[in-house]
Amino acid sequence: MQVKDRTSLDGERERITLVPESLDDLWHLTYLLEPGDLVSGDTTRRIQRDDDKTRDTGGEREHMHVTIDVESVEFHKFANRVRVGGVITDCSREDQLGFHHTLNVEQRDELSVEKRWKRDQLDRLEDAVEATDSPDVAIATVEEGEAHVHTVAQYGTEEYASLTGTTGKGEYARGRDELFDELGAVLSRLDVDAIVLAGPGFTKQDAEDYVTEEYPDLADHITMVDTSAVGDRGVHEVLKRGAVAEVQEETRIAEEAELIDELTKRIGDGAKVAYGIEEVAEAAEFGAVETLLVLDEKLRTERGATGEEESGEGEWSVDVNEVIKSVEQQGGEVTVFSGEFAPGEQLRNLGGIAALLRYRLQ
Repeated sequence: MQVKDRTSLDGERERITLVPESLDDLWHLTYLLEPGDLVSGDTTRRIQRDDDKTRDTGGEREHMHVTIDVESVEFHKFANRVRVGGVITDCSREDQLGFHHTLNVEQRDELSVEKRWKRDQLDRLEDAVEATDSPDVAIATVEEGEAHVHTVAQYGTEEYASLTGTTGKGEYARGRDELFDELGAVLSRLDVDAIVLAGPGFTKQDAEDYVTEEYPDLADHITMVDTSAVGDRGVHEVLKRGAVAEVQEETRIAEEAELIDELTKRIGDGAKVAYGIEEVAEAAEFGAVETLLVLDEKLRTERGATGEEESGEGEWSVDVNEVIKSVEQQGGEVTVFSGEFAPGEQLRNLGGIAALLRYRLQ
């Protein structure tokens, strides 16, 4: 993410001009933007002229600059865009004021966001800026007769390819090599900066030997990791062990996997933990929260339709902004989880919010 300009407006509100540079940046925008924000950008809009009405042409599209009062934000991953909908409050054509419009924000589009920025939103923006130079990573998990390739992004992991081939060596070696060759071809097409090759037993070593010989350009990008499984379970093991973090200095989902594992371990042991909004709010009140875990989609919902500090629009009886503020003021850490990845799904099952505590409350 590129930050082109920052302007303080009235001591509380700030206008920040951004340029998303990747799909990850567009995903970040989904949680940086919320109802009540003012978002400005270039767009096209269909204008109906008087003569068009009689001919029913639907009007012609014109380029214009608009500012909208945000009502909705949607991340369309497969279309590589974020759709920001709301009412036009300022426009290069005054006759369009008050109409609803949707800004389609894509990579390299410049937009300005005016709002009362919350601390966790500024932290997320900083993460997006720092992540611009992070390497793209693929995780390949391999066992006899089977291989999977996942891509790693800040919004989660996604299976890119699932391959099958003949199991065994000896007379079946040719089929085995065909699987390895197909794996090498897939990894070459991805053109990533780092590859984690993982799986049980010695198959991954044989796969690396084949791939590095037949696809020498990949040789310097491969790191091997032992896992007990392949596919989604293997990927989770890779993330939990920090293998991705070694090649990608700071991987958001690796941190989330580690935190959710610690949370579930403490729950099993009856140790220092709280989950659910009421328990977490009580722990925050007593200054007991060491690390607050909150789901991004839940945080956005609870902040409600106004985008202000007192929303009253969510399901929780406690203001989540006050909980976050309390945790930060008392030296606790706040981690916002992505709902796109498995740790976020686990946190969702616990009510969307939990905390690792400094000490037990009871």
